[in-house]
Amino acid sequence: MLKVEHLAKVYEGGVLALEDVSFEVPPGQFLAVIGLSGSGKSTLLRCINRLIEPTEGRITWNGEDITNASQEDLRRIRRRMGMVFQHFNLVERSKVLTNVLSGRLGYTNPAMSLVNRFSRDDVDRAYAQLDRVGLREKANNRADELSGGQQQRVGIARAMIQSPELILADEPVASLDPVLAHSIMQYLETINQEEDVTVLCSLHFLDLVHRYADKAIALNEGRLVFEGPPSEIDDEKFKEIYGKEAERVG
Repeated sequence: MLKVEHLAKVYEGGVLALEDVSFEVPPGQFLAVIGLSGSGKSTLLRCINRLIEPTEGRITWNGEDITNASQEDLRRIRRRMGMVFQHFNLVERSKVLTNVLSGRLGYTNPAMSLVNRFSRDDVDRAYAQLDRVGLREKANNRADELSGGQQQRVGIARAMIQSPELILADEPVASLDPVLAHSIMQYLETINQEEDVTVLCSLHFLDLVHRYADKAIALNEGRLVFEGPPSEIDDEKFKEIYGKEAERVG
């Protein structure tokens, strides 16, 4: 169980990104995080694995307090949290295989990781994940030789090589066209359903939320304004989330 309690984040200069956000995510749930750009979605996901330090509040996962974890404990916790980024976050000049293997850094001797030395078992794991996303034949290509959709599949393979219990997907399809968006969402759906990996995925489009999510939460100016099944987002709730001028599609 992931529990977020009274979470707040204030950036330098007094910019309020999150205000008193609380919700729970049971194991195996596919949770969509929705809202306009700037509503706090990315900040929320990055607070959960402490890529961003919360200002106030508490985050616990399976009874362990993430917000107060030491750096050593945080490294151990992050091993079980995969992250998928909107802009892929790959080392573009490195091989695809090396990018996937970087997901094993939390398990690797730091001295060996500095020179990209990984065990045979880790290399086999990387090839298995590339098989899963249909990119084994691209293992020795540079990452920047791949299309956007292929790069995001590398990002998913990198997250899955960690053997995570939780995946944080930060707008993973925002830079992709609709066909590619569904293909990436289907990979996340398969991981969620077949391996019982909890998924928190920030999304813009309601049609994707209705198609893939078990539950949704919505942020507006850093505040939680909705929590429930996507089917409960009626026209009134939609306007509260996205503004009165927004046009509903899907």
